[in-house]
Amino acid sequence: MDKAQFLTRFHHAKQINSEADFPLREPGRPAAVLLPIMEYDNELTVLFTVRASHLRHHAGQISFPGGKQELTDNSLVETALRETHEEVGLPPYKVEVVGNLPMYRTVSRYEVIPYVGFVSAPTRLILDKNEVESTFEVPLSFLMDQNNHLIHWVKRKEGQFPVYFIPWKQHNIWGATAAFVRNLSNHF
Repeated sequence: MDKAQFLTRFHHAKQINSEADFPLREPGRPAAVLLPIMEYDNELTVLFTVRASHLRHHAGQISFPGGKQELTDNSLVETALRETHEEVGLPPYKVEVVGNLPMYRTVSRYEVIPYVGFVSAPTRLILDKNEVESTFEVPLSFLMDQNNHLIHWVKRKEGQFPVYFIPWKQHNIWGATAAFVRNLSNHF
C-alpha cells in the first residue's frame, strides 16, 4: 500500500467508534497522540516509542508520541505535534496531518484523539531520554492485517471489553496503542 491508496481508504471510511470506550462517570482529561506513518520510497511504516523504564506511569510500555493537552495548546492536534516534538524531536512542520481517528477513552480517564500524520523518511529523531527509551517501526501492511491482532476479553462492572495485542519481533504492542492501530485497521 502506498500513500495515495492509504489516503483514499482512510478518507472514504466511515467513522468507527472506539472499541474499548470505557464509560466515564465524569468528563475525562483531553489528550492527543500522533500515529506517525513514515513514508519511505517503497514502504510505509508506523513509528512507535518505548516509554522510559524509570517513569512512574506506563514505564517500558509501547506508545505513540503524545500526552495531555496543556493550557498553551490551541487545539488537540497542536498537543499531538508538540508532544511528538518534545518526545522524539520531530518538528511539527515535518508532519503532514491527514486526519484523526475517533476519541478513545482510557481507563485512566483520558479522552484521547489519535491524529494520523505522514513523515518523509528517513528522518533524524532526537529522543528525550526522560520520556522515551527507544523507538521502532512496524510495516503499515503488517499492522493493517487484523490476522496479526490478538484479542483478550476483560470483564469490568460495565461488561466485557476487548484488549488488543499486536506482537512484533521482541515488542508487544497492547492496550490503547494497539486499540488505535485496530481502529485504523477497521478502515482497510
